[in-house]
This record gives sequence, structure tokens and C-alpha cells, in this order.
Amino acid sequence: MLLVGGADNSGNILATAELYDPSQGTFTPTGNLNAARQSHTATLLNSGKVLIAGGKDNSGSVLASAELYDPTTGTFTLTGSMNTARDPQTATLLNNGTVLVAGGLDANHSALASAELYDPNAGTFTLTGSLNDARQSQAAALLNNGTVLVAGGYGSSGSPVSVTELYDPVAGTFAVAGSVNTAGGSLTATLLNNGSVLIAGGTDSNGNVLASAALYQPSTLTPPGLVSISVTPLNPSMLVGGTQQFIATGTFSDNSTQTLASVTWSP
Repeated sequence: MLLVGGADNSGNILATAELYDPSQGTFTPTGNLNAARQSHTATLLNSGKVLIAGGKDNSGSVLASAELYDPTTGTFTLTGSMNTARDPQTATLLNNGTVLVAGGLDANHSALASAELYDPNAGTFTLTGSLNDARQSQAAALLNNGTVLVAGGYGSSGSPVSVTELYDPVAGTFAVAGSVNTAGGSLTATLLNNGSVLIAGGTDSNGNVLASAALYQPSTLTPPGLVSISVTPLNPSMLVGGTQQFIATGTFSDNSTQTLASVTWSP
């Protein structure tokens, strides 16, 4: 496990990073960030590298810069910067390998509705569709159908946002997906095995910790624009008691392909 940046007991924002070894129960230092930061996001990419984006520095400035951690060398290198400085945003790895970065606070500490996509092949961020409600300190979860659920957070007025939204990676747009009964920020959104999402906890506009929870059930588990699915290996064989990993690749109406998060089939 990689732990990056944050603030120490004196409030100083850190550039240091550590690796936790669960087998040994120990932490060891690794390379340092190029920029000290907290309230950033850390996203594990398909390459095994980790994208560190945004946050704020010791001067309180909101950052647009981003870095990549390479576990093979234990070093951080700068990559392309976001179009908008932001913290605390969400960053979600999509099935096509890009990363959706949404919301957060801008340099003027106003909640953002904008969103960007990071392309790890090009090392660049490009703007995509905007949220219907500007928000920061929200939660996001990749659904089994390839869309991203965005829930909670605080708007520019500081009031919690009750409206949830879905990002469609094929259309590049957000659509309203209903509302939660109790709105809060700094909450969690966890994908469950049945495809629903557990939205839990957080704080209200007065800073009170919430005990409420809600379940979001997608209307479909099929990714939008999906035309066909191929599963590899085609003719697997294994020993009794062995295991076999399958990779499901979806082909979409625009001829693009994605590695699907889950597939259900019957003999």
C-alpha cells in the first residue's frame, strides 16, 4: 500500500511517501513527491503506476499538477497538469484505462462542476462533460456497467448536495440519477457484489457526523453502447482444484473496446 503526502502534527504539508507491507506489518520510506500536497487523489492505473493529482500545498494554493509513482523505481515523476486546479476532488479509473477527475474546489475555493479525463498513454488531461451540480468532498464509484456514480459533497454555498449523478464514458456526459434522503459530504460510496452501491456516513452542513446510509441500485448492469463481449482464454483447461482468470473485453458502438469490470453468463 502506498501512502502519499498529507499533513503532519504541526500542520506542515508533506512531500514524503511510504510503502506498507501487509505481510510484515511495516512501513518503509519510498521516493518523494515533486510537490508537497494534501487533499489530493491517488489512483492505481492499469500499468501498476499510481496517478497523484491536485490537492493543496503549504501556502494553501490549490494545485493543478499531477505526478506518477512508479513502483519499480520507487520514484515520482511529473505528468501533464489538469486544466483546472482542484481539491478535494474524486478520481475514478474507468474500464478503458483513463481516469475521470471530477469536482473539487478551485483556486478561489469555489465548488467545481467541471470534470477531466487523464489519458495515461498520452500523459494529458482533457475536459469532458460537466456535473449538473458543482460539488467538492463527494464520493464516486465505478459501476459494473462502466458508468460512474457521483454522490454527496458540498456545493459552493457549503450546503450538502443531495442529487446523485451518473457519468457515461461513451457520451462523455453526466445525468441526474436521483437523490439521497440525507445529504452529506466526506462520505463513502462502495460497490457491492450485487452491483448496487452503499452510500454511507459523512457530515452535514453543521459538521455533524451522519449515521445514515443508502443503497443505489443501477437500472441496468449493461454498459451503454455495448455491442458484443469476448472472453479469453477461449478454450481454458486447468487441474482439479485450480483457478483460471478470464478477461472480458467489450466492443462498443463506436468500435472502441474496454476491459469489463464484471460479466455474467450461463452455460
